[in-house]
Amino acid sequence: MKHIMALTRLNGIGPILSRQLISYCGSAEEVFKSSLSALSKIPQIGTQKARLVKYDDVAEEIDKELEFAENKRVSVLTYLDEAYPRRLNNYEDAPIILYYKGTVDLNALRTVAIVGTRKPTDYGILSCEKIVEQLGKYDPIIVSGMAYGVDSTAHRSSVRNNIPTIGVLGHGLDRLYPATNRDLASKMIENGGLLTEFPSGTNPDRENFPMRNRIIAALSDVVIVIESKRKGGSMITANLANGYFKDVFALPGRINDDNSSGCNLLIKSHKASLLESAEDIAYIMRWEERKDTKKQHELFIELDESETRIIDHFRSSQEKEITIDKLHYQLQLPVSQLSGLLLGLEFKGMIKSLPGKKYVLT
Repeated sequence: MKHIMALTRLNGIGPILSRQLISYCGSAEEVFKSSLSALSKIPQIGTQKARLVKYDDVAEEIDKELEFAENKRVSVLTYLDEAYPRRLNNYEDAPIILYYKGTVDLNALRTVAIVGTRKPTDYGILSCEKIVEQLGKYDPIIVSGMAYGVDSTAHRSSVRNNIPTIGVLGHGLDRLYPATNRDLASKMIENGGLLTEFPSGTNPDRENFPMRNRIIAALSDVVIVIESKRKGGSMITANLANGYFKDVFALPGRINDDNSSGCNLLIKSHKASLLESAEDIAYIMRWEERKDTKKQHELFIELDESETRIIDHFRSSQEKEITIDKLHYQLQLPVSQLSGLLLGLEFKGMIKSLPGKKYVLT
């Protein structure tokens, strides 16, 4: 992991060249062991870029980043990890490292991005809230960029409707922009998460946001544009999504409304489907509504006394996630026995293990 992280710290070596280096050398570690002559012969590298490949120059930064991640319970995911979003790995410009603080699976069955202007009208806000609420029955994860306006509305509506939501950031996880979303971010981490390719210490600089937008587009099956002018981040995201062959939907607006001019253009130029309700998305994507099969499923699962006790404890607890240490203390069960019981319950689909030796009901 350290050597993959090191590649992201080298000026002039982006994700495309990093993947090329790793592919030619066999691993990130071998990249840094390779001679200047060998690296220079790799296509698109050359002598000038090869001279940048020095692990010692960034070793201290990486150690500090890993310490930060451990202290703040941040997951550091490389593009080779199973937990890394498979949707991103379809594209060569995807980050080779992601920093993630959250609880949901980044490889969920359905993901929907919602983007739009930072200054939406009442029409845009109400439409966004309605569509998010309607999407709930299809069990998606809602993805957006944590910005003012439509982004924040999409995240808040998701939290309110108990829909997992992921905020993709244009800065490191040691800060939050805008700061007014701090409470919202805390709630999102409980049922969703925060995701970024930028290490701690990275400010929310203007040039970072187009990079963030490509992750939003690539991470999603569907991209929805809720109010946008003809130029701006939302249009960049929509165009990226089209380039990634994603399904794009746009909320139509009045022809003389500047806030809807971008959406209307997307629809007019056949770069987006007209969106009136979540059913439009479900029809195109062939999604079926969620069926409440959980209780029926549980009827066919046999639990012994100890397993029943654990499940009842989860249901009565005010904590959604409980560590094995807390369960050991609260249930007064030996850790060795408890570990076996938890593993069995996970196999039965009753609970799910999370990073940090935590467990949650499914």
